[in-house]
Amino acid sequence: MKPELFIGALSGTSIDGIDVALVAFAPQPALVASHSLPYPDDLRRELLALCSPGENEIDRLGRADVLAGRCFAQAVHELCAKAARSADAIGAIGSHGQTIRHRPGHAAPFTLQIGDPNVIAALTGIPVAADFRRKDMALGGQGAPLVPAFHEAVFRKNGADRVVVNIGGIANLTVLPGRAGAALAGFDTGPGNTLLDAWSRRVLQQPMDRDGALAARGVLVPKLLAALLADPYFKQLPPKSTGPEYFSLAWLERHLAAAGPVAAADVQATLLALTVQTIAAAIRQAAGTGPAGVYVCGGGALNGKLMSALREQLPGSTVEPTDVLGVPAGWVEAMAFAWLARQRWHALPGNCPVVTGASRPAVLGGLFLPS
Repeated sequence: MKPELFIGALSGTSIDGIDVALVAFAPQPALVASHSLPYPDDLRRELLALCSPGENEIDRLGRADVLAGRCFAQAVHELCAKAARSADAIGAIGSHGQTIRHRPGHAAPFTLQIGDPNVIAALTGIPVAADFRRKDMALGGQGAPLVPAFHEAVFRKNGADRVVVNIGGIANLTVLPGRAGAALAGFDTGPGNTLLDAWSRRVLQQPMDRDGALAARGVLVPKLLAALLADPYFKQLPPKSTGPEYFSLAWLERHLAAAGPVAAADVQATLLALTVQTIAAAIRQAAGTGPAGVYVCGGGALNGKLMSALREQLPGSTVEPTDVLGVPAGWVEAMAFAWLARQRWHALPGNCPVVTGASRPAVLGGLFLPS
């Protein structure tokens, strides 16, 4: 039987561009091809601005929804050309879209991703599965994180206790016990790269601190770190999820104002410590003091300074990128949305209620057809 082909497409909370992955399912997923498309500078600035309340939001959001959809379609076209695959060879695109607001703690909880799937379907000629988070939220869940279901399908192994850590803009983890039948666990731990990237934009005019170079020049500021770690989110019990609209530059600036003058490199070193220490504390909370294997994916896996600091925080564990398990660290999340597209195509559940807090498993997302 020929493998099924699905595409996963997303732009994470760092809002730097779109990652697309072509995945073959036979039935286990295998990465066939991948591609990244940076956002145009003006659209990226607008998407970042829309993450916070502002003037004339509805008109601006509507325009950005269409423009982001066009960018997603372009990324898919370029991926298919690279892989020499035609549109009719693809089952569906799983589009996460671009999150611009995630408010699970409100009285009327909501989450909003843009990048119009109708535009993507019309421009690519491929069915699109999208809007994955809101069904889970309608069932009382957080709507996030969604990747633990994929982590379980791909990385779980009997006899091997594993933790998968996805360090994107926001960091999340999945605890995969090696004992058969034991329930997994997962939640957002807090900031991953979002504050590091925001500070890099502020002081370096660069989208990221490549390989942690700025952080490496600085020293940790204990008083500032203690204030950051005192945020109630870190003590909150799961299920829980968050976003860059909470851990924002404004959040950081409030703490900096109270801390007094701090050198730019020292701020970055302290933010890196915040990411690493909150991830390590969450692993100890959810999986005990020494899970055998901690496997990192997302952009954080490419930050040598961050990975070194995480190994120091978890001396009893092997800390490696997911590449050692056969799945490239930079493409796990895009592959997860290809998996979610396949789940939707076959009307199979895509959420993990034990992770999100939803009342039951559910088929996630809507299908948007090209004709």
